[in-house]
Amino acid sequence: MPRIYLSPSTQENNLYVNGGTEEYWMNELADAMIPYLLSSGIQFTRNTPDMTAASSIRASNAGNYDLHLALHSNAAPEGRYGTIRGTDVYYYPTSTNGKRLADIIANNLKRVYPLPDRVRAVPTTRLGEVRQPRVPSVLVEFAYHDNPDDANWIKNNLDEIAANVVLSLTEYFGIPFIWPEQIRQGTVRTSGTGLNIRSKPSTSAPIKGSIPNGATVTVYSRTGDWYVVGYNGIVGYASADYITV
Repeated sequence: MPRIYLSPSTQENNLYVNGGTEEYWMNELADAMIPYLLSSGIQFTRNTPDMTAASSIRASNAGNYDLHLALHSNAAPEGRYGTIRGTDVYYYPTSTNGKRLADIIANNLKRVYPLPDRVRAVPTTRLGEVRQPRVPSVLVEFAYHDNPDDANWIKNNLDEIAANVVLSLTEYFGIPFIWPEQIRQGTVRTSGTGLNIRSKPSTSAPIKGSIPNGATVTVYSRTGDWYVVGYNGIVGYASADYITV
């Protein structure tokens, strides 16, 4: 299953016009994404508010990730405070996969942002969290936090935005988007052989690991005849026919 580095803003001095900070609200958005990431089988590591953009990039590059995703909100330049609205999804211009993900995120955000014609994917070499990660990277500026309407949109629609972004991630990785369920424990019941964990819900998908008969697994969600499970640090799909929940 895919593994991402999730990097909500650490900019505690960027104030929202209607209360709170960029750091606070982007961490609230990251919190809202977690149930959707777990249910859809996307593993993640997340930065912390005491980190910086530079230390987040270092942590991302030190790990084994498939993607770096930075969550931010924007502000208009001095003299134009409160007058601009829109969503910008930044990617590095020579990154094919970065552009592909940015396009997917932008196209899906058009469904939930109130001004869809102002949502765009934008190439940049200026932003460190786009330029420096060694894996495909995207930085989303969801809206302008100095604009009351934009700031309220973020604050009042965290769950919808979170679901929309994770939907884009599943589209990018080619896996099903699964609505969150109650996380449960299950027991593997086979004829004695191990139960395969696969990278996609298909018997032809690559095998990531095996669960011994009788072992306990964490069950995050179900799609068709497959559970999204976690076992010994491995997350993937296992046949629901051989797991008793």
